[in-house]
Amino acid sequence: MADSDEEHQEESGEEELEEEDLQGATGDCVPAERSGHVAVTDGRRMFVWGGYKNAPARGFYDFYLPRDELWIYAMDTGTWQRVKTKGDVPPSMSGSCAVCVDKVLYLFGGHHAQGNTNQFYRLNLCPCDGDLTWEKMDCQGSPPSPKDKLGVWVYKNKLIYFGGYGYYQEDTAGTFEFDESSFANASLPRGWNNHVHILSLGSFTWSRTITTGKSPSPRAAHACSTVGNRGYVFGGRYRDSRINDLHYLDFDTWEWHEVIARGEYPVGRSWHSLTQASSLSLFLFGGFTTEKQPLSDAWIYNLATNEWIPFKNNHSEKPRLWHTACASREGEIFVFGGCANNLLSHRRAAHSNEVLVFPVQPKSLVRLCLEAVTSFRDLLAGSLDHLPKHLLLNIHQRKIILKRRWSFPRSPL
Repeated sequence: MADSDEEHQEESGEEELEEEDLQGATGDCVPAERSGHVAVTDGRRMFVWGGYKNAPARGFYDFYLPRDELWIYAMDTGTWQRVKTKGDVPPSMSGSCAVCVDKVLYLFGGHHAQGNTNQFYRLNLCPCDGDLTWEKMDCQGSPPSPKDKLGVWVYKNKLIYFGGYGYYQEDTAGTFEFDESSFANASLPRGWNNHVHILSLGSFTWSRTITTGKSPSPRAAHACSTVGNRGYVFGGRYRDSRINDLHYLDFDTWEWHEVIARGEYPVGRSWHSLTQASSLSLFLFGGFTTEKQPLSDAWIYNLATNEWIPFKNNHSEKPRLWHTACASREGEIFVFGGCANNLLSHRRAAHSNEVLVFPVQPKSLVRLCLEAVTSFRDLLAGSLDHLPKHLLLNIHQRKIILKRRWSFPRSPL
């Protein structure tokens, strides 16, 4: 959440949802609808943690979702698996920042029942003993201030964090703008920033850098994506405006560059997603405008031609904000969750648990063959035993999900 209204909405009293409530809401192995969660990918699977949803009954506060649950989505078969985690489990939160590096999930920041945090956690997604165990990391150096709705880039075994909404921090290069409306809150006042903080994954040491060039304005609920040695950031919320500027930070020189694209431009927004679609393109989807309108538009930014191109898709009637987006190895973007209406209004929020798939690259020949075999599985039944075991398993999983797809409970939007 990126402004005072959004922050007040968040502080209205989210509590952790009990497991029995979750089961009643989600049915057979499908995650609950949610917004403000995190999702990362290893290219084959999408890992979802945290966020919040509506209370079971009108008039009750929103609920943070169970903190020890990790949902795993197989991108090739469309199946979900729920896994219980243990160890130094983070508190239930929204607005955290997560990334996957070498099959390890790193989680920083967020907002929980007591306010913002700047704790850092990691979770090995492929443990030798099979148990998913959280570790709260005791990092060296000076960390960012407690905040949420920030962005992260990955470059050369470093995590580079930018912006966010949270508490003031002294002796930090960059700009901090107080949110005057937060002065009335019982907790410390908060605001927006454009700070850059670096965490080395080799030594787990925080550091700061002095950037050159024209820095982006302070912001939160923006979206970040890494392409080569560049960290791109688009949009976000700063005071009363949701902006549509595009910048990148050169990680070799630490120089900021503002990108003035040619032609059409996406409208200003926050709570959107920006995902690398290829070595020369970024995929932008959804968000929330200054006029508080949920968005369902999709765009491709072409780095070679420096232009935004509207992306035609099958989900133009499904707006999403505060969702997540992950890219697969097969050239698809998987959008999960988020809200389909004005999250700040007095109406009941239309949180979603649907996965929207955007094919941004042509499918591989193997993928096309698997889909064809699954479609004609009855006709080809006598020949399937000649396939390798891993392909047989894939086809079997696809058959199961096709049979069950129409019986899965999903949120209506």
